[in-house]
Amino acid sequence: MTLGVWNTLGEASDVWPGRMEPLGATWRADATNFAVFAPRAEACWVCLIDEDGGESRYRLREQTLGIWHGAIPGVTPGVRYGFRVDGPWEPTQGLRFNPHKILLDPFARAVSGELTPGQPVHGYAFGDAERRDEHDSLGSVPLGVVTGPDNFDWGEDAPRRQRWRDTVIYELHVKGMTALHDLVPEHLRGTYAGLATPAVIDYLRDLGVTAVELLPVHQSVSEPGVVERGLTNYWGYNTIGYFAPHHQYSASGDRGQQVVEFKQMVKAFHDADIEVYLDVVYNHTAEAGPLGPTLSMRGLDDAGFYTRVATGPAPATEVGTPTDAETDAAAEDDRSLAPWDAYWDATGCGNTVDADNPFALRLILDSLRYWATEMHVDGFRFDLLSALTRVDHEVDMRCHLMTAIGQDPVLRGVKLIAEPWDATMTGYLVGRCPPPWVEWNDQYRDVIRDFWRGHSDGIRTVATRLAGSSDLYADDGRSPYASVNFVTAHDGFTLRDLVSYDRKHNEANGEDNRDGTDDNRSHNHGVEGETDDPDVVARRRRTAANVMATLCLSNGVPMLTAGDERGRTQRGNNNAYCQDNEISWVDWSDDGAWHDVAEVTRTALRLRRDHPALRQRHWFEGRPTIEGGPKDLTWVHPSGREMTEADWHDDSLRTVAMWVLGSPLRSPGPRGEQQMDASFALWFHAGHDAIDVVLPQNPWVSAGEVVLSTDPELAVGTRLRIGETVRLSGPCVLVVRELASP
Repeated sequence: MTLGVWNTLGEASDVWPGRMEPLGATWRADATNFAVFAPRAEACWVCLIDEDGGESRYRLREQTLGIWHGAIPGVTPGVRYGFRVDGPWEPTQGLRFNPHKILLDPFARAVSGELTPGQPVHGYAFGDAERRDEHDSLGSVPLGVVTGPDNFDWGEDAPRRQRWRDTVIYELHVKGMTALHDLVPEHLRGTYAGLATPAVIDYLRDLGVTAVELLPVHQSVSEPGVVERGLTNYWGYNTIGYFAPHHQYSASGDRGQQVVEFKQMVKAFHDADIEVYLDVVYNHTAEAGPLGPTLSMRGLDDAGFYTRVATGPAPATEVGTPTDAETDAAAEDDRSLAPWDAYWDATGCGNTVDADNPFALRLILDSLRYWATEMHVDGFRFDLLSALTRVDHEVDMRCHLMTAIGQDPVLRGVKLIAEPWDATMTGYLVGRCPPPWVEWNDQYRDVIRDFWRGHSDGIRTVATRLAGSSDLYADDGRSPYASVNFVTAHDGFTLRDLVSYDRKHNEANGEDNRDGTDDNRSHNHGVEGETDDPDVVARRRRTAANVMATLCLSNGVPMLTAGDERGRTQRGNNNAYCQDNEISWVDWSDDGAWHDVAEVTRTALRLRRDHPALRQRHWFEGRPTIEGGPKDLTWVHPSGREMTEADWHDDSLRTVAMWVLGSPLRSPGPRGEQQMDASFALWFHAGHDAIDVVLPQNPWVSAGEVVLSTDPELAVGTRLRIGETVRLSGPCVLVVRELASP
């Protein structure tokens, strides 16, 4: 279809000039303004879609600074819309304009519809990558929805912004958290509204959670290759709409109601003093590599939005090779294509958003501000942050994105969590993100996993992780809370699978078990998978309890994965991204099998909350906090003496205690006063056999009480005398709180 024919589809009198700001669709009583950035396009249309799928096209004749804009009278909230643009078709130059493809507004506040794989959603012709395809994509792609004015009553709600040292994060999936919850009304299960029910919120508050970190809730679609295997991208790391709450998690509908429902969920969490963080995926989009679908930015400004490494023909082994999903999507009808337009892929997902590009940067910043201000979100966890810090493909922590966030009066006040790596060898940045960023600490994960499976080389590195990872964060002025400690996350084994499987079992994903990491650092305790052997089951639960107690009581910010405390299993699948079923959902059936692990978790988090000695802001210095007093932290050998240099290099050592001073603490109170708390001895014993340990002699504390124990032979409430020998019957965590001082 030629540009001239497209010119006849709308009358100029139907469209007012409108405004270039704000971007997106902005409803007012007289008309709805549409504005979209497509600086290299030669023509642009707004396409309104009626209830029967019929389309009305309105040409936008105004362009200001690369933004096409116009206002259309009579367009009401709830109307679906998209854009069509025309211009040069030169894919090797990043010019992929194709008016046959209806495009999602990057600034759409709500999205309706799904992606249907096939030729219509691809801008190029299958079998001839140089030719522009003329199949219409309407009906096969998601559309934007015009939303009305923001009349939501937030009342007195405001972002909580609790202190990092008081924070306990619970990573969860909106659908998976309630899909099987029998106390959530059936019509609300798997939705934002389901999360907002007392059954969920009361459970989290009772557990000790202070913040939920939601797996991606920006509008996403499934990769064509995944859909063709009969699966979906359950996790949602395939974003296509950075302003829109994913409509499939809405119990209210997809014509804008999902926005209100999301706000109601946030308000419910805030009323319970629980913060809400979003896992955000700005590093790539669902348009994938050069063989992926044309859904939004690829058709609007491909040259500016996506980073490139080269153009023209490229060998199949170079960067820019089509992903499996893209190859699958192009397989039918004998579509054998060469990588004729090579994207630079630092994400492993086919494309990398060029955050150094002014519009891409604006899109990310506007999205973040929108969720922080209009949706009252408290913080963000940035997926593959390293990919967004690239300048000319090199990591630069002074890049435009990091600088802009640090200077923005809204964003510098929200909580910022980095996943400090990407899919490249040069993107590993653990310990290198600037303040005020905190980081997922995978070194904590690996060390603690190794310790409790008996593969550590002594306890020197374990001690560093328990105390907050000063080797990673102390040198740039950050505090222990810069380390977000985790042992499991959505990606990898659940806690139950960590103690039940030595190998991944990902056959259900349809990728011949090639996907997912092989570096699990797990231990099946002698039997691969589920078993009825009571001895194996007991040892697994005990190890799981040890891991949870360690995580909750380590210095830093603990992050728990939804269902771990309840024994959720993915049946050995360590990459369940495409499993939207019972493999991924939290099992709420109360069989009591993991009640002991849940109780240890609850107890450890209560101790952490009630005792500032167990969540300190300042680094331990290994010296007295007052003249003549005890050290703020003493590392104790099983014999009861302080650790020596030789002990730290004893690779056979599997047992250590932290003697944490409570009175006074190094960290002052809110008015500068000295904080006074109880002192604690925390024993961590990862040896397989029983061991006798001695509570260290000291002149300040004479007796203690067991307040947490994973050793069945040492009950909570047991009184102990300092200097007393205590037998630990096997791998365990034992926490003793001081009872009296002379």
